[in-house]
Amino acid sequence: MDVPMIRLTELAHGGGCGCKLAPSVLQSLLADQPMAGPFAQLLVGSETADDAAVWKVDENLTVMATTDFFMPMVDDPEDFGRIAATNAISDIYAMGGKPIMALAILGMPIGKLDPSVVRRILAGGAAICAEAGIPVAGGHSIDCPEPVYGLAVIGLGRPDRVLRNTGARAGDALILTKGLGVGVYSAAIKKGLLPEGAYAEMIATTTLLNRVGGELAADPAVHGVTDVTGFGILGHGLEMARGSGLTLTIDRAALPFLQHAEALAQQGFITGASHRNWDSYGEGVELPADCPDWERLLLADPQTSGGLLIACAAEAADGLVERILAAGYPLARRIGRAEAGPGRIVVR
Repeated sequence: MDVPMIRLTELAHGGGCGCKLAPSVLQSLLADQPMAGPFAQLLVGSETADDAAVWKVDENLTVMATTDFFMPMVDDPEDFGRIAATNAISDIYAMGGKPIMALAILGMPIGKLDPSVVRRILAGGAAICAEAGIPVAGGHSIDCPEPVYGLAVIGLGRPDRVLRNTGARAGDALILTKGLGVGVYSAAIKKGLLPEGAYAEMIATTTLLNRVGGELAADPAVHGVTDVTGFGILGHGLEMARGSGLTLTIDRAALPFLQHAEALAQQGFITGASHRNWDSYGEGVELPADCPDWERLLLADPQTSGGLLIACAAEAADGLVERILAAGYPLARRIGRAEAGPGRIVVR
């Protein structure tokens, strides 16, 4: 039986990391769940909302594990697969690890999508895994009302080089490795109003592996790292601030944005996730008094396969930015600093 062609985004009520549960909802769901328990070898669990779990095997080796999946934010099946795979692998890089293999997570609405479309999604994910030098070693699939794809990823690292989102120190500089605005781009895609050339720009950033994170693990000047995804720069920055017991001050003018992000936000291309994000953590953020609503929501914009937020020694920051730029991250910028104070975000 022939299945009619249909846009992937028409089958999904959300897309990309904008599908994440709001931070406040997630916190309420996890509030009465037992902690991982007294396992001395579990170096990183769920306590600080870090990017991956880390298990110490011995004095020289850790195993890292993560999973990430979502509904399509684009209509091209291979691009959807590539974005989802890049996003999932990022969690291992954000912990300073090296990915070694992946398992596919697949949910597809049987009868609504032609099998050739599903094969292209899987091919896109496999292509990114090949770029990362890892196999898709297996997986699991279900019949699902909306298309879902992602990966569970396993990585390796060293116990003394694990990069946590709680490692920022007072006086550190903050660096962001990719531009912001993926959520507003996805909102424009849904309405067929993304400007010419913007799609290629979005695919370029969302399929750029964050492999630089694995390289940063060996640098003693790097103290803390997290990747910026569904909770936006404010949400993931706030996790770092609270986990480190510091105030992060962000220089609004220094933030890198995709070329059309600010214009699209002003035109109203804001995702529902931006509103949910702000409602969840806005009390922990101080914005300038004259900050317009579109800008506030852009700072809460959910990023899919976003960049790394890095806290590093201030004297090493400029040289580190140069290294990251040279490694192929053209929008890497120094965006602020960590200071003594309550776990908050202050935007100047």
